[in-house]
Amino acid sequence: MDFQRYLKEYPNAEGRFGSYGGVYLPPELEPAFRDITEAYRTICHSSQFVSELRRIRREFQGRPTPVYHCERLSRKIGKCQIYLKREDLNHSGAHKLNHCMGEGLLAKFLGKKRIIAETGAGQHGVALATAAAFFGLDCTIYMGAVDIKKQAPNVARMKILGANVVPVEHGAQTLKEAVDAAFEDYLANYEDTIYCIGSVVGPHPFPMMVRDFQMVVGVEAREQFQDMMGFLPDVVTACVGGGSNAIGMFTAFLADPVEIVGVEPLGRGGKLGDHAASITYGEKGMMHGFDSIVLKDAAGEPAPVYSIASGLDYPSVGPEHAFLHEVGRVNYEAVTDEEAVDAFFKLSRYEGIIPALESSHAVAYAMRRAKEMQTGSILVNLSGRGDKDLDYVIENYGYGEKYKDFV
Repeated sequence: MDFQRYLKEYPNAEGRFGSYGGVYLPPELEPAFRDITEAYRTICHSSQFVSELRRIRREFQGRPTPVYHCERLSRKIGKCQIYLKREDLNHSGAHKLNHCMGEGLLAKFLGKKRIIAETGAGQHGVALATAAAFFGLDCTIYMGAVDIKKQAPNVARMKILGANVVPVEHGAQTLKEAVDAAFEDYLANYEDTIYCIGSVVGPHPFPMMVRDFQMVVGVEAREQFQDMMGFLPDVVTACVGGGSNAIGMFTAFLADPVEIVGVEPLGRGGKLGDHAASITYGEKGMMHGFDSIVLKDAAGEPAPVYSIASGLDYPSVGPEHAFLHEVGRVNYEAVTDEEAVDAFFKLSRYEGIIPALESSHAVAYAMRRAKEMQTGSILVNLSGRGDKDLDYVIENYGYGEKYKDFV
């Protein structure tokens, strides 16, 4: 799989990755999405745009973020070495700002005055509120009422940054409903507003745009790891909800002899409604304007989902992930809440790094896999920091006292 050729071929002109992706929109939104597509295809080849984005990444975001060797954690587990791509050190605390700053630049190019989005864990909302403050744009964030209660620190950060946070109180009151509400807003206000989707989901061109903006993660990590070690890792892994941090990490390694693993949230187990493992348990379907793999209920509608990690509780997955799974280039595994919390505390106690619960799923898989491999190396995209999760974790799991004697 040639890297440059892959980027040119996928998605195709219709926004499809094989049979996944596409554009399904109300007729009144079709011109707005055509404008976004044309504007993005123009500016992505503009030296001024690329130069400005690189300056922002360097001077404002603090990029590149480092690759870090978890020496103590690796030694506690065995001989296989675990490394982290430290996206938790990206300004605002997660990978999300990588695409939000790009989308903010695009909004300015289009002459928009307002940006809107959905958020689950709140990291995308914080990142977009940050971008709005940087570019001088109005910002509205839709967030499920359940997630607002779980993610109070991020809600406060969004409001301090000047965003209007709108609680979504229908349905399951989580990420899917927040997406629904944001789309309704965009439908009514698209003339002066741009919808900045928070992952590699939605109608074309958003899966492509968000991937392209997030690809900096994998490009940096590949070069950094090779400089550090002289070779590439055996396994590259990241958590997958919608899948933006994972696509950002994986794309740069697609042409390499490296095993790539996406980690889905198994939640409380395999029963429908107890997890959000779309690829593991889902089937082909359409939602939010694109074809992908969807978790469905008995009526064929998107099913209720659950994860301890608010950023992963989405009943579908980005179309590029569905495609990479179908062609066999990326494997997808699942991790339970219990495993994720275990990884949360162990990484905190043995490396001094408090991970987001979303990222803890990838760390948990790396720990599981390190025990199986016994030797070699695993590179994890640590997509975000865990400040936002502390209140929830302490309330439900205490301070991790049982991990004090971890061997």
